[in-house]
Amino acid sequence: MQIKLWINNKEYQDDILPDTLLIDFLRAKGQLSVKRGCETSNCGLCTVMLEGKPILSCSVLALRANNLHVTTIEGLQKEAEDFGAFLADEGAEQCGFCSPGFIMNVLSMVNELKDPSENDIKKYLEGNLCRCTGYMGQLRAVKKYIELKNKKEVSYEVC
Repeated sequence: MQIKLWINNKEYQDDILPDTLLIDFLRAKGQLSVKRGCETSNCGLCTVMLEGKPILSCSVLALRANNLHVTTIEGLQKEAEDFGAFLADEGAEQCGFCSPGFIMNVLSMVNELKDPSENDIKKYLEGNLCRCTGYMGQLRAVKKYIELKNKKEVSYEVC
């Protein structure tokens, strides 16, 4: 079957099998930040954005992305680097294996939810599994990141 989609704003066309998963298509196209973890849609490692919304690419057929835009962490490099550095500075970074999926979800949440509560953050990120941490450092860092981001937006509006 023919497929055409945009990955990080670059057009790709290919002939694929009908049962090709989006994760396999993306990795075949060099998007190696999209990782295979649990293969049961439970860990968040394979998170990408489809038309700006986070999805688990291990449970989505590539054909579902036909004529749509997929964004991986490579397509959000500046934002991802900024948040990743912030996470590390806060002492909340661990081995890094789950980081791409986690960062994709945090960036999506920041764009989608304005001033989320702690429960909102936990709910939004509940599908991201990290085998290195107890999540408290990550939660603290995400809350602080949102706080700082909101302060910057307010200061820009005042000027």
